[in-house]
Amino acid sequence: MYGLGILKGMVVTLRNLVRHPATVQYPDRGIGIVQLARRAHIPLPLYPVLRPRTTLRALLGLVREETRLPQHPRFRGEEFVWYVERCTGCASCAKFCPLGIIKIVTHPSQQNLQEGGDYAVDVFDIDIGRCMFCGLCVEACPYDALFMGSGFERGRYSRDELVITVEELKEASKRPSTWFRPQLEAGRYDPFSGPPLPWQEVGRRDLGVSIFGPEGPRYDYQVGPEETRSGFTPPPRPGASEKPGERDS
Repeated sequence: MYGLGILKGMVVTLRNLVRHPATVQYPDRGIGIVQLARRAHIPLPLYPVLRPRTTLRALLGLVREETRLPQHPRFRGEEFVWYVERCTGCASCAKFCPLGIIKIVTHPSQQNLQEGGDYAVDVFDIDIGRCMFCGLCVEACPYDALFMGSGFERGRYSRDELVITVEELKEASKRPSTWFRPQLEAGRYDPFSGPPLPWQEVGRRDLGVSIFGPEGPRYDYQVGPEETRSGFTPPPRPGASEKPGERDS
């Protein structure tokens, strides 16, 4: 019985020894001689003869290649994408943040006074060192000015360096995540392979030029006065067809 248990354990060990490893070496991984010969379409016995320097570097573990992990377009990354052209400084994102990590300072810009005036954003800082990436700030933004990012390589040695300033947000590449942004998913946008998007093409309704036309994208849940494209008719509100006095008391 004791010897049988050891034999079973060794069988499990040997079976996993020849399996393909599930661990991903990140951010780069080493390449062995077998893979180098296969990529060069050279027989393995001839590869050390034809390319001795590369063979020696591979044996020393010096031949490496970058590893990129597959990510979903709705991935909620560490950095944020902010469009200053769409932001009104209403601070809805800061109000809805459960941890209070967003700091916004504005002043009247003295523009569009006939419409009530606009606010210029002086400070828009996000402390991702305390952020739990819940995305409530993105959900609360009424003008689609704030988006989740798509990266995860913002490791720092100091917590003070984990604050994303307004200057960094303005200069960052505009590759927003499609999380909670159905207009981007409708266009099948991929932040990892697609181009950076300007501020005119990220809103649910047009503020200039839109990739979805002058009225922006349309969805079946946006019910109009009649029926939607799918034929869905919204149910009547309770009591809408009742006449006064017909409801049970």
